[in-house]
Amino acid sequence: MSSNPDLKDMPGYLEPMSEAAEQQYAGDDEAMHIGSIPRITVQGFCLTEATMQVAEAAMEDRRMAKAHLKVEMGGIPGAIQTFEQAPTPNLIIVETSGQRDDLVSGLDRLAEFCDAGTKVIVIGDVNDVTLYRDLISRGVSEYLIAPVSVFQLIGSIGNLYNDPEAEPLGRTIAFFGVKGGCGSSTVAHNGAWALARGFQSEVAVADLDLPFGTAGLDYNQDPLQGVFDAVSAPERLDETYLDRILSKCNDHLSLLAAPATLERTYDHSEKTFELLLETMRSSTPHVVLDVPHAWNAWVKHTLESVDEVVLVAEPDLANLRNAKNTVDMLKQLRPNDRLPHLVLNKVNVPKRPEIKPEEFAGALGLKVQAAVPFEPQLFGTAANNGQMIGELDGKHAITGMFEDLAQSISGKVQPTKAARPSLSALLSKLKRKAG
Repeated sequence: MSSNPDLKDMPGYLEPMSEAAEQQYAGDDEAMHIGSIPRITVQGFCLTEATMQVAEAAMEDRRMAKAHLKVEMGGIPGAIQTFEQAPTPNLIIVETSGQRDDLVSGLDRLAEFCDAGTKVIVIGDVNDVTLYRDLISRGVSEYLIAPVSVFQLIGSIGNLYNDPEAEPLGRTIAFFGVKGGCGSSTVAHNGAWALARGFQSEVAVADLDLPFGTAGLDYNQDPLQGVFDAVSAPERLDETYLDRILSKCNDHLSLLAAPATLERTYDHSEKTFELLLETMRSSTPHVVLDVPHAWNAWVKHTLESVDEVVLVAEPDLANLRNAKNTVDMLKQLRPNDRLPHLVLNKVNVPKRPEIKPEEFAGALGLKVQAAVPFEPQLFGTAANNGQMIGELDGKHAITGMFEDLAQSISGKVQPTKAARPSLSALLSKLKRKAG
């Protein structure tokens, strides 16, 4: 049995998660369904500080990374004054307040200066269906009732510029180990396999650890082409080429393997993998990224741009320090996204002092998605066989953990499971009745 030191006595201890942190962790479901905004120019004219703060927060959101957004105060009069002398952007956002007639006349005046193709979103404090229909008939693209949220604003912009006929983009899920050797790749590969099997949906795994990646071994695949070929020839990279170099692991799981050789060095730039990820998202519902334990420009950019981040750690002090630094950085990079999922791996190593999972997670303001016990025989046998845990023993408790993890990262609504009473609880009830 492992001993558990008191976390409060350790350096860098943080108080357990507050109620506010709990609410933040729950996140806003709207964020999960907002796609990236294309390269457009947006100019906003606010009337209230609250709307200005929302617009500024939207400017920092990763989904707006390609768009150019500028906001200032002034409402419709400010917009008119600006565009009397300047061309209009792709999208104008104006906040209004007051009577319906003033709003309509102001928008009519603004329309005189709008270039062809310019779209307009109006934020107003009048909740009236007739007004909404009147504005839409006059060419207004969207009318939002104040106060608006960051997700409402970004979502409205996305709805205007993302092709409704296009196939929905897939979800990107990055697995990142906070310390070398914590088993992040094993968790990623088993999680992806469980996701493909559980939802009968296409999943593509990309092993981004080019010199030392293990996905090919874990899935018992030895493809001739993979990630390196994809990023080495960006001019050739499209869905057809990607489909040709993906290795089929089973009916729903494909692999883009790492070369796992040291014949060359792999000095990636910040956006080396950006085109690859966009291409994979356009053709696959779920993209699982096995991100190596490193910290450089491309790792940082990848973790910033994906839909979900899964942190994998072991329950010791060095992992806690690294996890805290990683979570703090992700909060800065992704202020409007869900907090990362936390998987504790190799829990209950014999004779090793460990931090209790709930204390480890509480110190980070997270919840433990899974606490995977130390089972060297099980994992070693699966690795040597090129199998996943679910293939080796489908009824093992750890298989259920990976199934739960897959459900959590899938973006699907998780059904509520009724708690099953234990056998001992049933027996104690029977004894009480008999007495």
